[in-house]
Amino acid sequence: MKNYLKTIILLFTVSTFAQKIEDEKAIKEMCGCFEIKFNFAETFNYPKDSANYKPSKIKHDAALEWVELIEDKKDSKSLQHLLIVGNGMIIKHWRQDWLFENTKIYDYNGFEDWKFKTLTSKEVKGQWTQKVYEVDDKPRYEGSATWVHVDGRNFWQNTSNAPLPRREYTKRSDYNITKRTNEVEILNEGWVHNQDNDKIIRDEKGNDYLLAQEKGYNTYTKVPDSKCDAAKKWWKENQEFWKKVRTKWDTVFAQNKDLKLQPKVDGKPLYVHLGKLDIKATQEQINKVIDSFIVSK
Repeated sequence: MKNYLKTIILLFTVSTFAQKIEDEKAIKEMCGCFEIKFNFAETFNYPKDSANYKPSKIKHDAALEWVELIEDKKDSKSLQHLLIVGNGMIIKHWRQDWLFENTKIYDYNGFEDWKFKTLTSKEVKGQWTQKVYEVDDKPRYEGSATWVHVDGRNFWQNTSNAPLPRREYTKRSDYNITKRTNEVEILNEGWVHNQDNDKIIRDEKGNDYLLAQEKGYNTYTKVPDSKCDAAKKWWKENQEFWKKVRTKWDTVFAQNKDLKLQPKVDGKPLYVHLGKLDIKATQEQINKVIDSFIVSK
């Protein structure tokens, strides 16, 4: 009986290890140079005032993007996205961190605030948390789920709350939460970010009203890394600045408490203030800028 149990435990351990190796491989497959196509369309809407409701227009965009693996640790991977637009102009884009069996989550609440939540070890067993950050490395959304490797498919899917994306908040303010169902799937030619999003109106009492729904389908097609040389060069020159920005945010998140941010200071968002700093700005200078956006409780 003891030998039988030992065999079962050994097989489970080997299976778990093999699964984690596949997970890590899938995550790293999102790195490299890609031609991206962004596609979004509002599919259904349920406004109380249907006569005056204006749905979002269908959006199609294309870009070239470099995704760099900036951290590769045993239980964590960090991927920085860099957009290449126009004649080689580089825009620091979003960042995604992947944490294995992570129990600490920030859930967006709809009023420029994130609620800190603790999950149990049992809830996240074998799972990876994807933490997504804005261009200025402030939080956006995060959620935990299991990578699935079956029938030739490799994908991860989760539903979590997020602020409005730029394509929306620059044009409308009639809702305050994007409830995102995100599916990341790795393909031979690249990867796909498939989204089914709810546009939610949340009131101060926590009541939600579904205003509309949206489909997003973004494709990342691999191209030679040489096409992204300008982004690689830019990151090499700017990575120390952004490491300091991440260091500051890490100290904020490590407090493990609810977080509320001001959308603007002196009429400008955080990324504008950070953009005005010298590339060799000190940690103290960066800390001061970010602190000015944190609402003390």
